[in-house]
Amino acid sequence: MAKSTSHFVCQSCGAVHPKWSGKCDDCGSWNTISEEASIETTPKGLTYGKGKKIDLVTLAADAEDAARTGTGIGELDRVLGGGLVAGSAVLIGGDPGIGKSTLLLQTVVAIAQKGISCSYISGEESVAQVTLRAKRLGLLSPNVQLAAATSVRDIIATLDSGNPPQVLIIDSIQTMYLDNLDAAPGTVSQVRAASHELIKLAKKRGLTLFLVGHVTKDGQIAGPRVLEHMVDTVLYFEGERGHEFRILRAVKNRFGGTDEIGVFEMTGDGLKEITNPSALFLSGREGVVSGACVFAGMEGSRPLLVEIQALVAPSYMSAPRRAVVGWDSNRLAMILAVLETRCGIRFSDKEVYLSVAGGIRINEPAADLAVAAALLSALYDMPLPAACVMFGEIGLSGEIRAVSRMEARLKEAEKLGFTSAYIPLATSKKTNFKGLTLAIKDVETVSDLARQLFGAKASRQPPVASRQKTLETES
Repeated sequence: MAKSTSHFVCQSCGAVHPKWSGKCDDCGSWNTISEEASIETTPKGLTYGKGKKIDLVTLAADAEDAARTGTGIGELDRVLGGGLVAGSAVLIGGDPGIGKSTLLLQTVVAIAQKGISCSYISGEESVAQVTLRAKRLGLLSPNVQLAAATSVRDIIATLDSGNPPQVLIIDSIQTMYLDNLDAAPGTVSQVRAASHELIKLAKKRGLTLFLVGHVTKDGQIAGPRVLEHMVDTVLYFEGERGHEFRILRAVKNRFGGTDEIGVFEMTGDGLKEITNPSALFLSGREGVVSGACVFAGMEGSRPLLVEIQALVAPSYMSAPRRAVVGWDSNRLAMILAVLETRCGIRFSDKEVYLSVAGGIRINEPAADLAVAAALLSALYDMPLPAACVMFGEIGLSGEIRAVSRMEARLKEAEKLGFTSAYIPLATSKKTNFKGLTLAIKDVETVSDLARQLFGAKASRQPPVASRQKTLETES
């Protein structure tokens, strides 16, 4: 017989605890554990032979490629892998006010203009509010059906009859609830169960489902981690409130590549696509200044040039400050340690500030060389050579390691008017430079980089290890 019980669930990671506590032992979050009602049933043994047999096929069996439908927004199609796939579920997360609802509203109107039936169901705003925002952005369309609802039972009863829409947008999944669960909307149980029912509807009726997800203060999608496993595609909409640029990044895609990005600009008329993001990110550069270096990176299949800026200032504190925006702070600490140990260039008594211009975040190790060059330029107050780009990974022994997709990086730099490039020596030996007019300069170690850029000024001190050995000998 079913027995009503309760358990304690972490609203951040979904871990179940036998009793309440202030801190979740699984994810380390504080004040995220809440009590939820559940129904326990005694499991019964399975009787073999009573189930339905499933059909098995070989791995070599013919399979058709998933048919895709373009959204009319090129940057979104790029991130999705070419367009929408019928029966798929897409989860979009991002900070409040970053533009998730605006992007989906523009998307649903662009799709509806192709004659595709679309439904937009909002759990946070009324129909009048959505209509007013659409009117302000010039997105009114009679082919888009709107509704304000939070009951999953009512939504499925409405859409699972007659001719359902081909595209369904739920904004947001944290506001949806099932009335057969004794839990508040947004809790782990409700998010998991509501997502399951909506995804099951999408698979059954062959419609494309978009789910909007809230994010935590750490930037992760709120709710159980299993939610990201249930959907086919996970997109993150990123950007700084002080910048007009927005980055749509794919971190999971069963129908395309991951780590693709789409670049948008937030304007008074909504989001506008940026077809050449490199030119836009470099548009605000000021002449030749110290501490600035252009990095030729890759975001998915797209080469992207961004400016890395560094500032080195004297410090009178025992622990000088290290501030990083748009890059990994642990990697900056590693680069500083390599420069001090392998090159004898001292940063331990100076404050270091590093920023990636434009509000974009870089996750590539290939940015190490550009970061090191920007730091040295800021330290010596000497600008880097004009119109040059850099890329390469730095190892702990100070060597510059090879990176992938070098030709694409160099071609993008040449297209934007750059005339020289500092690249790893190992990569240079394996690449054919036919057709490129860039002046290629090989770099083998960080010491080699410092000598090429700043000459004798960078080699005024022996490496730290050598100085230590000399002191031991003298003593």
